[in-house]
Amino acid sequence: MFLVEVNEQRILLECGLFQGKRDESIERNRTFPFQAAQIDAVVLSHAHIDHCGNLPNLCRQGFAGNIYSTFATRDLASILLEDSAEIQRADAEFVTHKRAKRNLPPVEPLYTAGDAEKAIRQFVAINYDRPMLVADGVTVTFRDAGHILGSAQVVLDIRESGRKYRYLFSGDIGRGDDDILRDPQPVENVDFLQIESTYGDREHSAKSSAPDEVGRLVQETLNKSGKVIIPAFSVGRTQQIVYTLHQMTRDGKLPQIPIFVDSPLSVNATEVYRLHPECFNDEIYRFLRETANPFGMANLTYIREQAHSMKLNDLKEPAIIISASGMCEAGRVRHHLKNNIGSPDNLVLFIGYCAEHTLGAQILSGRDTVNIFGEPYPVRARIASIDSFSGHADKHELKRYVSRLTGDIKKIFVVHGEASQAFSFAETLRTMKPKAEVVVPDYKHVAEC
Repeated sequence: MFLVEVNEQRILLECGLFQGKRDESIERNRTFPFQAAQIDAVVLSHAHIDHCGNLPNLCRQGFAGNIYSTFATRDLASILLEDSAEIQRADAEFVTHKRAKRNLPPVEPLYTAGDAEKAIRQFVAINYDRPMLVADGVTVTFRDAGHILGSAQVVLDIRESGRKYRYLFSGDIGRGDDDILRDPQPVENVDFLQIESTYGDREHSAKSSAPDEVGRLVQETLNKSGKVIIPAFSVGRTQQIVYTLHQMTRDGKLPQIPIFVDSPLSVNATEVYRLHPECFNDEIYRFLRETANPFGMANLTYIREQAHSMKLNDLKEPAIIISASGMCEAGRVRHHLKNNIGSPDNLVLFIGYCAEHTLGAQILSGRDTVNIFGEPYPVRARIASIDSFSGHADKHELKRYVSRLTGDIKKIFVVHGEASQAFSFAETLRTMKPKAEVVVPDYKHVAEC
């Protein structure tokens, strides 16, 4: 969440949910460091909850302006914010129940489904590369970021006090050479840069190795008549693994075994993907037009209803079950882990990052036993992880992104990364751009351009 003040106007870049320790998270998410009603406009780079998740609360507290995004971001945000509202409700109910035992008053959810719906009504969607005047002297242009469907770099062309300059907010940058999305677009004539640093000091495995690695792990499990459980984020990662499995099945590298996507949010997100082929790269767009639906095949079943999900518990034959959440902290994947993690014939395959202390991280750490729904379960299944499906550029890919920018960059703000990643990438940038001032801002940091 970044506040830009220009020409006596206030423009908010992103409005995400802060995620951390419970008490700190509650306080920072409920209380904005500004008056919501005094914000003139919001510009949103993409629909991940750490970027858009607090918009309903912002609107609830009095923000009445436009929220600018791409069309695909608006559509993804509509389902993600509704889902987030349900999580807020369930969390509030759980905390209220615990407080009642101590005769403490109930707590209210951060926002409701109605607040989420109201926020979506304030969205104004813009296509890539279409400049839009969003405030006096401020024009926004979205450039493809290649991170998730609809993700954008935010280009702000600003006229202020006789000056004219270009401020680029990278949003979250994709790795490039994606199976589904286009590569991040280079931006020209940049004066000030605000860049993410999620993997500013890390390297991913080569993307080209992912299909072969998936095929090998899955086939070894099928040879033992086992099941493959894939915890996957609903937006981006689910669609990518489905497309990979589709291609491998079509090429004869995998048998046509049953594949299930068991997550209502994942199903809804995949429907949004189908609606936005304008975000696809040339290869998958051609595949969609000339061959088949990249997210559908005869042996693939999408599951919304809980009753159908529960029937998977009785499944005896080999199958692949893709389910949210990717870190195993919520959703139906916990039920599938409970029922399958105890068999050495099965495989639990992680294809995304698991934050410290999450159930996914505990499983990946090699623990013999993990708690699921408060009960201990022995871990006997094979556990594997593939990081090449990551949607974030790594250190070298971020360097490549920066090297393709043109302009006399005067100042760089390094954001959106753990401290170790941000400071390390800042040092990298100082080498790449020796004339630029490189800053790693902390919370409530104020800077001038």
